[in-house]
Amino acid sequence: MLIGVDPVISPELLDTLFRMGHGDEITLADAFFPGDSCNSRVIRADGIRVPALLDGILALMNLDSYVPHPAVMMSPASGDTLDPEVEKSYRAVIDKYWPATPPIEKIERFAFYERTKKAFAVVMTGETVKYGNIILKKGVIPLGKRM
Repeated sequence: MLIGVDPVISPELLDTLFRMGHGDEITLADAFFPGDSCNSRVIRADGIRVPALLDGILALMNLDSYVPHPAVMMSPASGDTLDPEVEKSYRAVIDKYWPATPPIEKIERFAFYERTKKAFAVVMTGETVKYGNIILKKGVIPLGKRM
């Protein structure tokens, strides 16, 4: 166990976050997401919900401040609806660590899959809410921020 690292962060996830460079993306996928079909680097976080993982991850890395939308979620399919509480819960964690982050972008489902194929890794979570996926783009450490 490491001091200051949330227990939801597995050794494999910690190693992945360390190896990611600025501009690399990581997808936190819900339990139903086709992770293995979209990326060869899949990390299991079964039983862990996305807000808990966001809290553990964003304590260790910042989001890219040089892009318009460093956090991206999937938009609903035609005729489907989103539960606004899902994004609100994710945004609350983002704001806890990086409150200047722009609004979360929404992209079409198949565009989300394509973006995930280019991501550094996919974390398969225990999240069961509809449209519970989010992509995070890693930033550079801000000036004056202690490592």
